[in-house]
Amino acid sequence: MTGFADPGQLLAELQTVRGHVNAEGAVMLSRWEPMLKRGAFSAGAANLASYLALRELDLRPLQKALVGIGLTGLGRSESRVMPTLDAVAANLALLSGAANGIERPAADVFWSGADALTQATDALFGAPTEGRITRILVTMAPNAAKDKDHVRELVTAGMDAARINCAHDGTKAWTKMIHNIREAAAAAKKGRTCPILMDLQGPKIRTRTVLTPEEGPVVEAGDHILITFGEPEPRREFPFQTSCAMPDVLKQVSAGAKVSIKDGLIVGFVEEIRPEGLVVSVTRTPPDGQPLETEKGINFPGTTLEVSPLSAEDLEDLDFVARHADMVGYSFVQSKEDVALLQAELEKRRPGLPPLAIVAKIETQLAFTNLPEIIVQAAGANPFAVMIARGDLAVEIGYERLSEVQEEILWVCEAAHVPVIWATQVLESLVKRGMPSRGEFTDAAMGNRAECVMLNKGPYVAEGISVLDNVLRRMEAHMTKKSPQLRALSAWAGPH
Repeated sequence: MTGFADPGQLLAELQTVRGHVNAEGAVMLSRWEPMLKRGAFSAGAANLASYLALRELDLRPLQKALVGIGLTGLGRSESRVMPTLDAVAANLALLSGAANGIERPAADVFWSGADALTQATDALFGAPTEGRITRILVTMAPNAAKDKDHVRELVTAGMDAARINCAHDGTKAWTKMIHNIREAAAAAKKGRTCPILMDLQGPKIRTRTVLTPEEGPVVEAGDHILITFGEPEPRREFPFQTSCAMPDVLKQVSAGAKVSIKDGLIVGFVEEIRPEGLVVSVTRTPPDGQPLETEKGINFPGTTLEVSPLSAEDLEDLDFVARHADMVGYSFVQSKEDVALLQAELEKRRPGLPPLAIVAKIETQLAFTNLPEIIVQAAGANPFAVMIARGDLAVEIGYERLSEVQEEILWVCEAAHVPVIWATQVLESLVKRGMPSRGEFTDAAMGNRAECVMLNKGPYVAEGISVLDNVLRRMEAHMTKKSPQLRALSAWAGPH
């Protein structure tokens, strides 16, 4: 067994790390300066730069050595990079007897990053429900426009914020939904609000007109699907065909490209490009096959598509969203330029008004790669949050990488003091069918690592809210972000 490290040697190593973080972080922050127009984000931007500089280094040997002498291993430094380094340096100086003037950060400085994240969360999602910090965001079903009792039930069950998907319904229904939500919140929450996120549908590539064989619409591995540039026509060679909602995008896809339909339930690759369309060779489906259906998402994992994130429909919807929503959800955002495009369109529609909050949906590899600059461009001018759109993201990056990537998104956003929404299929079986699976509870519990958890609509959504509320309350007694909360455990307590 090796001995413990010398505190003086560790102090020297830590000071080298601090010097790197200070220098590289300053360079990064200087590069971001033109995007920083909102004072409330200045500390978040500086800490994000420090965090990215810190994570350029392999800190594992230093972490182990620090833990070995009873100090923090730096693993909870996301929201407070420089204060953490300074606090550890001050402790090492005491242990080593070094008199180099290192001062421990004051408590308000040390916790200021966590406080800033709390303030940003409150600003977007309202004050927390009593006894629960993590917010619950719920997608509205069409009946939310007609049934006030249904909306009141959701608010009473614990809904903190409401999501309206602009891919469905229309302005008349949205107006009624918003009225019912605000009325229910005012009655049940004693003056508190229920903020409304309106989610632009974005350039979703979907199946449109579908042709399938008379003997059955089920696709299996080994079949071929023709994704047509125009409308499909019966062809004996291709019994499975579908047109595409965005046919021009297909021209950017090359032979050999990966293809995923309906969130990965049909997987294949482009075997051939013909004048009439893309020939997709299917390599994987569920054991009993998968129906080829209309209005299902088509993804091309690994292919960078040049598509404007704001469609003509989005711009039309934005006229309503800019006047009525508390937050706008931005689909298919992939770069800081995409963010700047939305910001410019919002400014046109909100002259003289405070900037509208933006929620960026991270759903592609490119968006993940560009996440730091997306954050800086957005939060530099607008209140901002990130949604981990785990369905499309899993398809784009591969399911085996999802756990790793969603953790990294949580870390980077915490470093920037930016709230995160944990989304896609949370308690899906319970909400849709009234019967939860065991794995869903583990996933829901992990949601307390984010500031907000989203439930989709379904017949049992009120029950889903109540169950999620219970799970989050229990988990918050044990865990805040990555930090265990060591409350007293009674399960194994001996006799007193």
